[in-house]
Amino acid sequence: MSVRVRVPVLFGVLIACSRAWALNPALDISQYGHDTWTVRSGFIKGYTYGIAQTADGYLWLATEAGAFRFDGVRTTPWQPPPGQKLPEPSIFRLLGARDGTLWIGTFAGLASWKDGKLTRHPELDGQVVGSLIEDHEGTVWAGSWQGGPPSGWLCAFRNGGTQCYGQDGMFGNTVSSLYEDRSGVLWAGTASGIWRWKPGPPKRYPTPPMELTGLVESDDGRPIVAAYGAGLLQLSGDKVEPYPIRAAADPAKLLRDHDINSNKLLRDRDGGLWLGTVERGLIHVHQGRTDIFTRADGLSADVILSLFEDREGNIWVATTGGLDRFRELPVTTITAHQWLSSDAIYSVLATTDGSVWVSSHDGLTRWKDGQSTTFRKVDGLPSDTPQSLFEDDRGRVWASTVHGLAYFQNGRFVAVNAPGEGEAYCITGDRAGNLWLSENRGLLQVREGHLVDQSPWPEMGRHQQAKVILADPERGGIWLGFWTDGGVLYFKDRQVRAMYTAANGLGEGHVPDVRLDRDGALWASTERGGLSRIKDNRISTLTTRNGLPCDTVHWSIEGDDRSLWLLTACGLVRIARAEVDAWVADPKHHVQITFWDATDGVRLRAIAATPFRPPVAKSTDGKLWFVSGEALEVVDPDHLRINKQPPPVHIEQVTVNGKPYQLQPDMRLPANTRDLWIDYTALSLVAPEKVHFKYMLEGQDLDWKEVINDRQVQYSNLRPRKYRFRVIASNDSGVWNDTGDTLEFSIDPRFYQTAWFDTACVAALLGMIWGLHRLRLHQVAREFNARTEERVEERTRIARELHDTLLQSFQGLMFSFQAARNLLPARTEEAIRTLDGAIREGDEAITEGRNAIQGLRADPALESSLEHLLTSAGKELARSMGAEGESPAFQVTVEGARQPLSPLLQDDVYRIAREVLRNAFHHAHASRIEADIAYDRQFFRLRIRDNGKGIDPAVLGQGGRQGHWGLPGIRERAKRIGAQFKLWSELGAGTEAELTVPARIAYGTKHRKNKAET
Repeated sequence: MSVRVRVPVLFGVLIACSRAWALNPALDISQYGHDTWTVRSGFIKGYTYGIAQTADGYLWLATEAGAFRFDGVRTTPWQPPPGQKLPEPSIFRLLGARDGTLWIGTFAGLASWKDGKLTRHPELDGQVVGSLIEDHEGTVWAGSWQGGPPSGWLCAFRNGGTQCYGQDGMFGNTVSSLYEDRSGVLWAGTASGIWRWKPGPPKRYPTPPMELTGLVESDDGRPIVAAYGAGLLQLSGDKVEPYPIRAAADPAKLLRDHDINSNKLLRDRDGGLWLGTVERGLIHVHQGRTDIFTRADGLSADVILSLFEDREGNIWVATTGGLDRFRELPVTTITAHQWLSSDAIYSVLATTDGSVWVSSHDGLTRWKDGQSTTFRKVDGLPSDTPQSLFEDDRGRVWASTVHGLAYFQNGRFVAVNAPGEGEAYCITGDRAGNLWLSENRGLLQVREGHLVDQSPWPEMGRHQQAKVILADPERGGIWLGFWTDGGVLYFKDRQVRAMYTAANGLGEGHVPDVRLDRDGALWASTERGGLSRIKDNRISTLTTRNGLPCDTVHWSIEGDDRSLWLLTACGLVRIARAEVDAWVADPKHHVQITFWDATDGVRLRAIAATPFRPPVAKSTDGKLWFVSGEALEVVDPDHLRINKQPPPVHIEQVTVNGKPYQLQPDMRLPANTRDLWIDYTALSLVAPEKVHFKYMLEGQDLDWKEVINDRQVQYSNLRPRKYRFRVIASNDSGVWNDTGDTLEFSIDPRFYQTAWFDTACVAALLGMIWGLHRLRLHQVAREFNARTEERVEERTRIARELHDTLLQSFQGLMFSFQAARNLLPARTEEAIRTLDGAIREGDEAITEGRNAIQGLRADPALESSLEHLLTSAGKELARSMGAEGESPAFQVTVEGARQPLSPLLQDDVYRIAREVLRNAFHHAHASRIEADIAYDRQFFRLRIRDNGKGIDPAVLGQGGRQGHWGLPGIRERAKRIGAQFKLWSELGAGTEAELTVPARIAYGTKHRKNKAET
């Protein structure tokens, strides 16, 4: 048995530090979060000699190549304002004063920069400014050195005034370090010794001839100085003596000066002492312990150039290889560097006496009361490699090994005779005093160290061992979760009483963990299906659909406050009890979670870290301990580190069409701004990658947009107007800076985007509308006049017809009557024949008159379809011929789908058809007349034919009978409507007339639409 006393580590691990903005002083450097930016990766050029933080939150780096501003993500080189120069381009020291001034110490003088103005301080021109500090009163002190006889100076700068000391050589040639202790005393490390400068008269404490490169105070308030290339010195009374540092490997020994090889010193706000060395890396002295962190541990280099603590408690280390950051993590890792016997961890068990037991590849370690004890084979274990652990109802700790089973009693392990072959993956126990073990062969039941029963896996329908087993104290029996094929079984009295798989709602994949809660519900963690809850034979499964970050769950455990903790493949999850209850009541509820990932110290694993149980334990103080496979991790739910510092938010740059613009109030951006880029940042240096931003461009965005660690936004083709860009941010703990930063700007319009141009366009549009209105009125008037002219022409034609037919007929009658009168009484018979002829001419005149008058009536074409109108016209013409038996047979046929004709065109077609029908009925002496109407996609056609006597070829050749206007009028009307009229006739063979109208004229808009669809 080996014993290691680690009281300070116990304090650090089990009692988390409650202070904000500081590192836990009880942790080793290797237990802090560590990030590196290297020169090799192109972070910066050359060495970084100094680090500072200004009031706005930026970190500043003093380098050989000048000053660089760093926000934790991006470095930006700083240049003096135009026309102003630093005393020397290479910068050695920087200081961020509380009033926002950046003090810049170079290798050839001092300058300060504030509000865009650079001020030179000529008092130190030509000297190396090696130290800068601001005291509690706001005075800035600068120490300098020179390589020759001129002495180093100590200068104070306050309220625009300067006072320098050391011109008489009192400091020798160097004032290399300055420090103000907690009581307000200003100390200076110089070539002539340590000076207590103020308050009170200055006092010197001589030191051996050596370069003092660092100055801090000890735990009891005494000055400690670093001697370059040697060890540390402390002021004890009026004497300077060595400051002892215990060795890391053996606290009983002290480090030699050669092993310290000091260069820089830093006392952090929680009392930890950081010592930067020359070629020895970092030495960390904390609470009586010492640990060392070198390049072999991941440090960028072993030569330390500068140390700095920012306002959030991060420790920054500048080396010859780059920049390192150390920060406290929510999840602490414990390895063999602390108190474990090995980093290959198999299981962890927290017992009722407050102990934490950890099985590993090299023994079983118990951590209790600040003391770690490791048990191996010499202490009664069957093997030096314990695996699964269990505490029974009697408080005995059981450990399984490949060579058997043992329990802890009276400071030793006692092996039992229960036969076992191979590994026991899990141990559980029931109230009857039975132990149950999941082994390769089957489920073993052991009582009082003896094998009672064995249930082979095939009897349960399985071919591989259970991953986890759990006794049910209320119902009796055993719950088993399986690796291969997954699923959960309830086994009692050698029978499988219940089985739950993915088929009936359990999460998919193997089941690495099951547990019972105080309500009797079984929680099963699954490989691919989230976390399933079984209660009263009902299964609910919590997955990414409900808010989990991923569906691979390694285990779950309940905290002291009944919150639910899960280790998933992508991180550690905490769900408050209220959220758990809401999900139990409604399995569709989306839970709100707290989440920690690799950046918070969680070692991520795609599969369960260990095949042995238990993988997680809750100690009596509420801490959660869990196995990562390569270390032990611990989290204290009651003392989680919370970063309460809202991050300062800054808008850094505006770029328009690839050209950067200097930020200024109410910026005016040029016209034709196509691409606008806005760069912004938030100064949370703990975990910049976890900073959340919300931004909104008022005048463009309707609501806030949230992004994570995205520090640039682009807008395209913004309209000319005024805008207001707002951005806010939260740190890694979700603390928001709701004020953020704001940028107001406007975009100038192009000439066509101005108000006068809009006015001109409106005026032009109104003028165009007025012109179109006038044009339409003109078109309507023209159409009205054209229609009126058509009507006038029609009436003129009818009048001409009346004149040429009816009046001439009556005139002929007058001649006939006069001839009959002349024949009376002498030639009576001849007079009678003349009168009979006159009577026949009178009947014909009356008929012609009736027909002519019919043309003067209202347009029937506007009242019905064309086929109906022609049918009615045929009946009317038949009646006008006398008895029904004397009239020819008349028929109207229609081909194709009926389509409406425009009203005016239908009127013209009807009049042409009626004229043709009238001639056919009255002059053709036909027995049959037919009218065919054809609706074609290309044209409209009307064809009228009869079987009458035909038309005299001479009349047909002349285009009509002499003195008659029927055929000429038809042709004129057809031409006017854009139609084609054809007439065929032979004597004795009848007559056929055809009128063809193109579809675009006949059907109008409807035709064009149908044609486009086709």
